[in-house]
Amino acid sequence: MEKKTAVCGRFAPSPSGRMHLGNLWSCLLAWLAARSQGGRMVLRLEDLDPDRCTQAWCDQVMRDLEWLGLDWDNEPVYQSRRTDIYRSAFTQLEERGLVYPCYCTRAERLAASAPHRSDGVVIYDGRCRRLSSQEREELSRTRRPAWRVEVPEETVSFVDRIQGPFSQNLARDCGDFILRRSDGVYAYQLAVVVDDAAMGVTQVVRGSDLLDSTPRQLWLQEELGFPHPEYGHVPLLLAPDGRRLAKRDRDQELGKLQSRYTAPELVGRLAHLAGLIPEPVPITPAELLPQFSWEKLPKEDRTAPR
Repeated sequence: MEKKTAVCGRFAPSPSGRMHLGNLWSCLLAWLAARSQGGRMVLRLEDLDPDRCTQAWCDQVMRDLEWLGLDWDNEPVYQSRRTDIYRSAFTQLEERGLVYPCYCTRAERLAASAPHRSDGVVIYDGRCRRLSSQEREELSRTRRPAWRVEVPEETVSFVDRIQGPFSQNLARDCGDFILRRSDGVYAYQLAVVVDDAAMGVTQVVRGSDLLDSTPRQLWLQEELGFPHPEYGHVPLLLAPDGRRLAKRDRDQELGKLQSRYTAPELVGRLAHLAGLIPEPVPITPAELLPQFSWEKLPKEDRTAPR
């Protein structure tokens, strides 16, 4: 009989400000999905951006998760301390000729991109991939390049636990994407793939705004010889006026919510929005575990409670 792989889920917040209700919604559902199966939860603080992420915000994230009643196993992982691991993966791809330097400024990247897709994303057309050695040498005298990975004309498909089947042609719908910024910081797409594999993550539950990132991450996993986690992309919580919640707007941030709700009251409201309980009554995450079911979760975005 084939041995069933133990479930390992993860929190992966970006400590660039106080978490808002949408962040808590994703964290709660990720925790329930893993713990309801007797699985582990790991906490990874995605603090790669030194200009926006601080230790103070990392500490605040942990206090907020604990206040809500969401625990994790082992010590938290800080991406800012894992540069050598990302460098090793980058080097593997570089040695296979899959990466190239990109000297474009932001304005040039937009000008060299394919027309906007319906969701507003622009696709880089590979301008710097076609530079000659001489052109690269000349540009390197005045600019520090970012580094992109060259994607193939290949369609990547998977079945999301919540959103269902999803496909993306890497060349047409994604384009060559950045693996390392011009300041030397490794990009999200590479770091998340390396860390999920290193941490033994088997189940990724996150917001549906990241659904579009999954095919390129699946492709990177394949190229680096990593296993593929299972994915579940939860709908977003929107502000009452229909906007996406954002830290910079301080919409529904936890500091304000704590003055209005106890933790069980807030969990109850989120659980009701997720279809896990019939009324928004106070409840703890642990008490919610028997109620969790993938089939109950909505596919469409929800409006956050006032």
